[in-house]
Amino acid sequence: MNKKHYATINETLFEEVLPNGLKVYLLPKKGFHKTYGLFSTNYGSIDNHFGYSGEGLSQVPDGIAHFLEHKLFEKEEGDVFQKFGEQGASANAFTSFTRTSYLFSTTNQVKKNLMTLIDFVQDPYFTPETVNKEKGIIGQEIQMYQDDPNWRQFFGILNNMYPKHPLHIDIAGTIASIDAITADDLYHCYETFYHPSNMTLFVVGDIDPEEVMDWIKTNQASKTFSEIKTIERVFPEETAKEIIPFSRLQMPVTRTKAVLGLRGFQADLPETPAEQLLFRTALNLLLQLLLGNTSQNYLELYQAGIIDDTFGFEFSFDRTFHFADFATDTHTPDVFVEKIQAILLNFEDDPEVNEANLALLKKKMLGKYFQSLNSLEYIANQFTQDLFGDLTLFDLPEVIQQVSLEQVKEAGRQFIQADHFSSFYLEPIVKED
Repeated sequence: MNKKHYATINETLFEEVLPNGLKVYLLPKKGFHKTYGLFSTNYGSIDNHFGYSGEGLSQVPDGIAHFLEHKLFEKEEGDVFQKFGEQGASANAFTSFTRTSYLFSTTNQVKKNLMTLIDFVQDPYFTPETVNKEKGIIGQEIQMYQDDPNWRQFFGILNNMYPKHPLHIDIAGTIASIDAITADDLYHCYETFYHPSNMTLFVVGDIDPEEVMDWIKTNQASKTFSEIKTIERVFPEETAKEIIPFSRLQMPVTRTKAVLGLRGFQADLPETPAEQLLFRTALNLLLQLLLGNTSQNYLELYQAGIIDDTFGFEFSFDRTFHFADFATDTHTPDVFVEKIQAILLNFEDDPEVNEANLALLKKKMLGKYFQSLNSLEYIANQFTQDLFGDLTLFDLPEVIQQVSLEQVKEAGRQFIQADHFSSFYLEPIVKED
């Protein structure tokens, strides 16, 4: 078992790759009452066209990763949620574009709950009857999100920026796509993506890492898994020419919800994981310098009534995609899009982008980071999302500290391109006379 101490945050991480390929990370936190366990597979909603290298490819219905997450909790002998409850733990799961994660939190019976987590995820049970029953439940969930303006706004801009890539498809799929899912489809996806070699187990709390690692090794040694194979995932190639510049939709909202999207392309990214983490950090700093709520640009837009308290932005970075989106409720959507786009395109001449502001912002970012480490839930949920090669969530402080103003500007030059923008409006329904 490897041991790595992070002096900046005074944390020690234990890690080991088991013979079956499972990556295990253990973070002891003395004095904490809760323990979190998170079992995650590198498999999300965008992974719908895949196969093993050198073998045939297959395409499965949209929404199947999320459907599989739901079904894994249901076993022949009953619901796993109930078992966790009886053992004094709470459990949850979530599916993102690139990950599916299962987790528990508990203040006691750590071993029993950890073994329950591992065992239920590694023991699928699907039948045609239970699959058909679940379609109605997930169909209701899909409809609920279709009625959510913020959700429709987000996927509206994704559809503009990624018209071919499965990123633009709702994580839960569509009513039609989930209706096509079969038990065989679920087993096929499970056997491909839930192999230990494609998974990460992370445990954080007041634990003895040697003891916990022994529990996990014993558990895994008692099971038989297929041979480790390399998974090949297929995604359509897109260029800036395929970005949809603008689209709109009407829904029962009181004001227009406008969003400006800015898409990046994988070919423009730095090559190594370390450089990519630096790029992501630098770009986050640049966007905060330009449009954070203490920036002059933000204050001017706010005072002019172009944005209000609903304004927000985010830079999303994951495998096969990265993009930024800027959104607000506004009566002047065209002005909003024009102003934000101009700020971004002229970032090199913006007086906000200077050494003094960057130093202050880095301190602020580090402060938020250190505060977040007081939450075991945050650590557990973020850890597997922030794996950049050998770098982890705990390397972030050093990365933040080393970012220079020139690196911030270089990240902007790489990412901010005039032909990579798109906008989407969610407008109030116009009543006909």
